[in-house]
Amino acid sequence: MSPSKFFHSTRKIIGAGVNYKEILRLTNAPKPAAPVIFFKPISSLLDGQDKGEDPSSAIPTIRVPRVFDGVINFEAELGVIIGSRCSNVSPEQAMAYVGGYCLALDMTGMDFIMEARPKGLPWCLGKGFDTSTPVSGFITSAQLPNPDNVRVWCDVNGVRKQDDSTCNLIFPIAELIAYVSRYMTLEPNDLLLTGTPAGGGPVRHGDVIECGLGEGLVTMRCAVADE
Repeated sequence: MSPSKFFHSTRKIIGAGVNYKEILRLTNAPKPAAPVIFFKPISSLLDGQDKGEDPSSAIPTIRVPRVFDGVINFEAELGVIIGSRCSNVSPEQAMAYVGGYCLALDMTGMDFIMEARPKGLPWCLGKGFDTSTPVSGFITSAQLPNPDNVRVWCDVNGVRKQDDSTCNLIFPIAELIAYVSRYMTLEPNDLLLTGTPAGGGPVRHGDVIECGLGEGLVTMRCAVADE
């Protein structure tokens, strides 16, 4: 399944924040009592696959809105694509509802986040701008038989910034699906972002982000540009 399929069939993009153990260690923060869940709009999706043989002309571009005059962070993540409708499932049942996976970037306007968090306000403006969710092509469950132990890495301009394994998720995939399904029905092709490793940070106009899953399972490369 190509990323373009997401544009026509995905109804929800659900993100999990602060979901890697290393982030807690670095910030000396306690483990959250429950997953931190947020939404991104479907209009934020960007097909992250190169479109031609010439990477310089084909590279997908994340376009930062002019109204964003602060820090824009990159966050590489494993995305879980729901395969069938599920509601109020247990962690033991949850993986049966997975249709496949993808690599994703959760681009984030940090000024909105840092202002909203202390006030208990929503993050939507920082998370939801157009092109803020680049996604790779579809990864089948056969291609990724052990999603609870897959490497997630990210480079910016050729420098490694993020590198961790999903075995270090605070709330593993099955727990995330079960938790969200208690509150809302998950539908086919809904996209669940599992959280980003430590090391996510700022990018600016002209930077190139390259990220991947596993040892060559899938990679994605995106440019960053101001609108």
